[in-house]
Amino acid sequence: MGISNDAVEIRAQGWRRLAALHGLIETALERELQAGHRLSVVEFTVLDALSRQDGWHMRMQQLARAAALSSSATTRLVTRLEDRGLLTRILCADDRRGIYTELTAAGRELLEQARPTHDRALEESLAQAEQLPELETLVTALHQA
Repeated sequence: MGISNDAVEIRAQGWRRLAALHGLIETALERELQAGHRLSVVEFTVLDALSRQDGWHMRMQQLARAAALSSSATTRLVTRLEDRGLLTRILCADDRRGIYTELTAAGRELLEQARPTHDRALEESLAQAEQLPELETLVTALHQA
């Protein structure tokens, strides 16, 4: 195997390790958030992203980027969360085509209840991953970031 092929394989191994760590964390978060709060990881991510905004709202395109979703998947997710009373849509005053999304009081309350569960599950899954030789270096790098 040439030097070029070695570099490709090293990157591929790194990517596989990163994907394995992501999968381990996401599975733990999904299980705990669903069991404790009837929230998926992506729903938590949307509520969390909205909570961190000045004025408590975001354009739908920004929300799609924050949640790593397509526009159509974001629209479906926002509709589900809106139906649950966790967020609301607001027309942009400057551009009637623009739509903002904003947390409701119920959304903020659920997020605050779910945040300790999320943080605990994240900490526990990272501790579990740190015990796996193939993931230990990634977890160490995360702790140093």
